[in-house]
Amino acid sequence: MNDAALKQLLDSTRTVAVVGISKNWNRPSNFVAKYLKEHGYTIIPINPKYEKVLGMKCYPSLSEVPLEIDLVNCFRKPNELNNILVEVLDRGVKKLWLQIGVINSEIKEFAERQGVSVVMDRCIKIEHARLFGGLNFVGVNTKVISSKRSRQVYN
Repeated sequence: MNDAALKQLLDSTRTVAVVGISKNWNRPSNFVAKYLKEHGYTIIPINPKYEKVLGMKCYPSLSEVPLEIDLVNCFRKPNELNNILVEVLDRGVKKLWLQIGVINSEIKEFAERQGVSVVMDRCIKIEHARLFGGLNFVGVNTKVISSKRSRQVYN
């Protein structure tokens, strides 16, 4: 998916279900959900282990969420995607984001044949920050990305 398509996908998304979210603040799923929440998205935590994550009700599965979901952001193992895809299709969700390391080409191809846009093996936080200028959130936003050292002298 090219940058224009990614930007349009993220721009048209309001509600993100984070499947496999952790309560642990230093886990990528928690950090990503916090980032997306800070950037105006409604987050729906999905993990049967917890009742609340980031102060929000956490649902055991996608099928139990009473709200409309625009995008499912998945932090599960590739071999666990079959059941998640069934829930995505049952709910009529049209966007599925498989985080870095979540690679299952068969699931991606099948979902796309069913009309679901799939982003695979990419981090939604990194892509959002890159496309919308959010690199300053717990990071550096110098407006310049370069491997060259600054010539500025610090006293």
